[in-house]
This record gives sequence, structure tokens and C-alpha cells, in this order.
Amino acid sequence: MVVAAQRDYYEVLGVSRDAGPDEIKKAYRQAALKYHPDRNKTDPDAEAKFKEAAQAYEVLSDPQKRQRYDRFGHEGLRGVGVHDYDHMRVDDIFSMFNDIFGGGIFGDERRRGGGVDLQMEMSLTLEEVARGVERTIEFDRQDFCEACSGSGSEPGSPKRNCATCGGYGQVEQSTGLGMLFGRVVTTCPACRGKGVLIASPCRKCRGNGRQRKHRVLVVRIPAGIGDGQGVRVAGEGELSDNGGVRGDLHVYVRIEPHPFFERHGNDLLCRVPISFTQAALGARIEVPSLTGKLEVTIPSGTQHGQMFRLAGRGLRSLRSQRVGDEIVQVWIEVPKKLNKRQEQLLREYAATEDASVLPESKGFFEKVAELFSGSSRGDSGNKGE
Repeated sequence: MVVAAQRDYYEVLGVSRDAGPDEIKKAYRQAALKYHPDRNKTDPDAEAKFKEAAQAYEVLSDPQKRQRYDRFGHEGLRGVGVHDYDHMRVDDIFSMFNDIFGGGIFGDERRRGGGVDLQMEMSLTLEEVARGVERTIEFDRQDFCEACSGSGSEPGSPKRNCATCGGYGQVEQSTGLGMLFGRVVTTCPACRGKGVLIASPCRKCRGNGRQRKHRVLVVRIPAGIGDGQGVRVAGEGELSDNGGVRGDLHVYVRIEPHPFFERHGNDLLCRVPISFTQAALGARIEVPSLTGKLEVTIPSGTQHGQMFRLAGRGLRSLRSQRVGDEIVQVWIEVPKKLNKRQEQLLREYAATEDASVLPESKGFFEKVAELFSGSSRGDSGNKGE
């Protein structure tokens, strides 16, 4: 039986070994969003990756477990109480890390202070990230019924206090098990926590006091936002059960891949192909940027993979407002085909540097014929001996 080796927890979350708690927390949340089984129903490995990320976060977010792991690796975690995520349900993992997910991450809502927070995602280009953008978003949420203003009662109809809870909306119940007794406060089953009984339910909401409403908002996304980061729009979530508190709306950003740039923090890496003559003799080339084309001087003698930094052409930092750089990395392309004049010039150059190069090639089959012709002659001679 072959046992798969456990991956390094820092590699699993994509963080460095000196990453701080906030960075680890953010990386785990992004991994959970990426690999959640509900979003990857066609990927058989998604659930395993989701659980692997949870295990990595449990260890790296706990100072004592992390210290043991840094010193002794996976073997150092034996007997310290790390959960067996392979045999846990996804919902159970969510309940363990409630401080991150707030009770739900993919059900589009989570409880906060009695209200219900809503979540949605927004896709941005790297150009939009560079300048910041305002986007109009649309979503549905539960709101007060317009007909009854959330009371659940037909306008003009009387109400009376609930006799079961005395108008408080909650009831106490005694519990007992052997010699142990206690009291539990629960929502009143008669009035469902409202404290009043409705004689004539609202016809529009059927006594619920709520109705689905469509919302249209303009959300400002700041420049420099990172993939997986979010913007909180206060008070745009759903109402609490008693209608007193409204949750928030969290808009999380997904950044689309760019055809030219890789993002590294606030810096942008762009790989640009150049010819070997441009590298040897120097040249002026045009390179892309997020605001248009730029001219870059390539000095003579430039080596393959060499980097050139364009200051202030990257992305703005959310915290410091410092602007990163664009880094141009040149890749020297060797031509696959040369015309006769180009080949002649290169051979003349090779002769000046005393470089060993292949002679002008004969036809492939001509060389094969010469090879086997020589072999045949040698064989005949051997037979004569």
C-alpha cells in the first residue's frame, strides 16, 4: 500500500513561513472559496483540497501547533489534537471556523448581530484594479412587506399579545436529566417570537411580514484590491428576526487573468520576447503597461531572463497608497529558420569568436548513405581476413 505524502502546510495555503495570522486567515478563506465542493461538483479532488486547507489552517493559526510543526514537521503534530478532516463533513468544518465564515459562506448569508449578512462576488480586470472602479450591482433580499410594513397583519386589523409568552416572544422551559436540572430560553412556538398574535394575516405576505425585494446599488471598489478581498456595504443585508437590525452586504472580488501581466503584490511582471541581436547590440522596444505602451531601452549585452524595473507602473497599495512597479523580464528567442544570407553572416561571426559550430549541413539521406557505405566496405574487408 502506497501512502501519499502530506504536503507542506505553508504550500497548501500559498503563504511564506513568516506569514502573519491575518495573512494565513485570508489565505485559508480564499482556499475554502476556491475548493468548496458545492462550487466544484465536477472536480473529484475539490473536497480533499478543501479539507487539506482546513487542516493547514488549524495548525498554522494555532501558535503552539505551528511552533511544533515548524520544528518537527508533520511528525511533531502527533498527539497534539489535530482534527481528522478526512472523516469530517464540510458543514462541520464551517462550524469550527465560524469566526471566519460567520456561519455560512456559500449560502449567501451569515448572521451578524441578529441581522443577516449577504455575500456576492464581482469579477474585475487588472486595469480596473489599477484605477479603482464603481460598479452597479443587483441582488434580491428579504425586506419588510410594503402592505403591512412588516407587521404581518392586514392593515387595520387588530392584534393581541400572545398569551403563551406574555408578549415577550420567548419562553422558558425546564429541562432535567437525572439529578441535573436547568432552564432553556427558546422562541415562543405560538407567536414565533413576535410577541403578538395576528387575527387577520396580511394577504400580500401571508402574515410573514417579509417579501423579496430587488436592490440596485453602486459599489465603489478601491484601487489595489486583491483577489478574494471584499468591500463591506453597511446596512444592505437582511433584517434580523425581530426587524431591529439589518446585516451588511459583502462584495468579494475575483480578478481575471491578464494576457501579459502576473501580479506579485503591488508589482506587475511582464515577460517580453526579444531577438538575440537586440540582446547583443541593444535596442529600444515597446512593452505593454496598464495605461498604454511604454518604450524601454535594452542595453547591449543583455542576458536571457534579465529584468528591468519601471518605477510607479504597478498597482497602488490599499494600506500605504504606495504604487508598485512594472518589472519587464526579457526572453531571448532564437530563430528556428535562417535564410542563406543570415546563415552566412552568423558563420562569419562564429569564426571571429572561434566558436565550434556545425558545418554546413548535407542532406540527411546523403549522410546516411555515406555512413552505411563506409560500414559495408568495412564489413567486406573483415570477411576477407
